[in-house]
Amino acid sequence: MESGLKIEVNSEIGKLEAVILHEPGPEVENMTPRNVQRALYSDILNLSIARKEYEQLASVLSGVSKVYHMKDLLCKVLDRREARTRLLQRICVAENATEYYMDLLDMDSAALARVLVEGLPARINSLTSFVKNEYYALYPLYNFYFMRDAAVTMGNAALICRMANRVRMRESFIMNAIYAKSGEFDCKVLDANDFQPSDSAVMMEGGDILVIRDDILLVGNGVRTSTQGIDFLVDHLKNTCGGKKHIIVQQLPSTPESFIHLDMAFTMLDVDSCMIFKPLILDNRQFQTIHITLDNGNVTSIRSVPDILSALRNLGIDLEPVICGGNDEWDQEREQWHSGANFFAFAPGKVISYARNVHTLEQLDRAGYAVISAEEIMKGGRKTDDYRRCVVTIEGSELPRGGGGARCMTMPLSRRKVDW
Repeated sequence: MESGLKIEVNSEIGKLEAVILHEPGPEVENMTPRNVQRALYSDILNLSIARKEYEQLASVLSGVSKVYHMKDLLCKVLDRREARTRLLQRICVAENATEYYMDLLDMDSAALARVLVEGLPARINSLTSFVKNEYYALYPLYNFYFMRDAAVTMGNAALICRMANRVRMRESFIMNAIYAKSGEFDCKVLDANDFQPSDSAVMMEGGDILVIRDDILLVGNGVRTSTQGIDFLVDHLKNTCGGKKHIIVQQLPSTPESFIHLDMAFTMLDVDSCMIFKPLILDNRQFQTIHITLDNGNVTSIRSVPDILSALRNLGIDLEPVICGGNDEWDQEREQWHSGANFFAFAPGKVISYARNVHTLEQLDRAGYAVISAEEIMKGGRKTDDYRRCVVTIEGSELPRGGGGARCMTMPLSRRKVDW
């Protein structure tokens, strides 16, 4: 294995040392009302505003960690002929675009990286292509700025996800190539797409998988992560991890679409603090919470538990919940819809969120979190190092329309160990 940054992620909150980001680009503008449903968005984004909002996220993170940019990493992959060939073969076969393979193979790396993200217009040069009435041979990756979904970093491993929607399969292929072939990273790579038939029920996405502690995973089971996908993950852990491992599974509702991932209802803030959407996490009577215990490669227990917080408490992690939206049920629903429970921690007690969720921010302020705008940090007026606990707010009029928040937009690569 080539030398590079050692992937090491054993918590959701350890001090961030490296992260991958992907700024939304022209692929977002290649969406129309006709294909917005295919893009999995709730609305069409204004790219110029979305980029300004994203700049705040990137600026804050570049001030506290090393930031890798997905397109730069993809270019490094494409500079390697063997890796380029393998990646294009996977993409063209999976997306029924083999007639474009040779043209893609001969592109320079930067141009090819753009096409693989922004889309490849179809050639209308036959009756079949005309009747098909498809503008793109390779569709734009509208969702790729949500870096979290296509892969999961756990310990020194990268799990490449088998995503629920075929329109996002290329994201997984690209992330596999980045981790395995860019030459930038030192990690094991497990690809859930390998050896799976096209109709396989195995599905998982990174928004549903939270690394709580090196021995505890929290996993959502809903429209994007199937029970078969969780079984796949458990089998991997059985084969690779000694000692005890705990997987806490939270079933999720299939509607509304704001519940696509568990991290839209639960995220870690600190060693003793978390953000929750209360109706699901604490008041739920319909959806099960299940605790799976592994011991030296064997499943020793599968049982229902009251809720996530009690399950974690029994494992030595006692969390004080902060309520997304505050105490009013109407505000809870409104702010959860706009990713009000989706926080990204760049250190214990230091997190990033959207500024628009004011009732959630009020709850954080009461819990001892200083509320700081990203703009203040960018101008040098305030520093996160001056606070024990803080929430950095980024503007969020456009980015949330894609269906995610700060955790969704970040792919952590390395975190320092947490003193629990």
